Parts: sequence; C-alpha cells; structure tokens
Amino acid sequence: MSESMNIADLHRKLHELRDMKYRDMQIKIIPTIEPGTVIGVRTPELKTIAKEMLKAGDYKDFLEGLPHKYFEENQLHAFIISGIKDLDECMERLEEFLPYVDNWATCDQMSPKIFKKHKEELFSHIKVWLASEKTYTVRFGVGMLMEHFLNDDFDPQYPEMVARLRSDEYYVNMMIAWYFATALAKQYESILPFIEGKRLDDWTHNKAIQKSVESSRITEEQKTYLRSLKTTRK
Repeated sequence: MSESMNIADLHRKLHELRDMKYRDMQIKIIPTIEPGTVIGVRTPELKTIAKEMLKAGDYKDFLEGLPHKYFEENQLHAFIISGIKDLDECMERLEEFLPYVDNWATCDQMSPKIFKKHKEELFSHIKVWLASEKTYTVRFGVGMLMEHFLNDDFDPQYPEMVARLRSDEYYVNMMIAWYFATALAKQYESILPFIEGKRLDDWTHNKAIQKSVESSRITEEQKTYLRSLKTTRK
C-alpha cells in the first residue's frame, strides 16, 4: 500500500466503520472464524474501500501482506481480486490467496468479473482446484462451475466432475448440494439422472433435493418427484 493507506491506517478505518450488532451476527453465521478477528464492517463499505484501492492502484502491498489479521481484511482481499481487470494478475493473486481462505463468506463472495471473458482459462484452473486438499479451494472451484458453466457453456462433464467429489467437510458438501440444486433449476433434464442414480453421498443428495424444492425455479410437479427420490438413512 502507498503511504496514504498503510496497514495501520487501514485498520483504523475499519474500526471506525465497526457495527457491533453486525459483528455479533457474523460471528454466529460464520463459525469457522475466530471471533477476535471480526471487526464488524458491512459488506458494502468493504466493497467501497476495495474499489478505492483498485482505482488508486495502491493495493499490491496489501495483497502481499498475507496472512491478514482480520476477517475484514480477507473480505477486502477477495473484493480486490474480484475487481482486477488483468486476467494473469487476477489469477496469480487468486492462487496466492486461496490457501488462506478459511470461511464460506470470503470464499463465496469472491467472484472475479474478468472470468466471464475467459472461460477456457478458468476451466483449466477449476480442474486443479477441485483436486485440492484445501476445503475452501474445492468449494471455490465448485462455485465457479456453478456460476459460469450452467447456462450456454453447460456440458454434462461438469456435473460429472462435481458428482465424483467426496469429502468429510461440511462446507464442501454444502456447496456440492447447492451446485446440484442450481443445476436442476437450469438444466433439469441433464441433471436429474444424477439424482435418480443417487450419485452423491446420502447427506449431500438429500440436501440438494431440499434446496431444489425450496426454489421457485422448480415446478411443483418436479418438486413432488424430487421429494420421492430422497434417501432414507438407516
């Protein structure tokens, strides 16, 4: 960061924006982060700071300061990466940061805009992320498949990749369930065989169905049939 925004200044600014009620809520819904690392800054304010840093071009020292002290710094890091317009720089910064991502919020709110224009390059990285041993790297990979490859770019090989994943991690399995629920809403006929064939583990299978029937994009007839496919645990 430039002298105009060193780390002490940034920490001071974040604490000035603290909302204690919001902080308490975040601690409850993001259980994997240490409460002492949460300041309590709302997402729109963090996104504003990220935009300011990107516009000023003084974000590079901050991105190199891993690991960060505060949850909000990780959020800020994710938002800065999401706004980097050069693909090579964005991907380099993302690969540096992914091993430090330790919660679903930072993982899910990181969505580089540049990826929309570079699907082929993105897909080559997704294959590597899905093979990672890091919980949130895998989750991010599934999330990118869900965000960028369920519409015009859809191919049956993509849900096949997700269906083959097996994990003991709640936050991986929840994202797999979310992926299949979203995929059912967008590519019902192609995805239904994965549910009928019970290609997922029981918990993830049932969670995918649960999320599907909660969706307004699934018809009542489809919901009734999906409910009939739930697995009864012994």
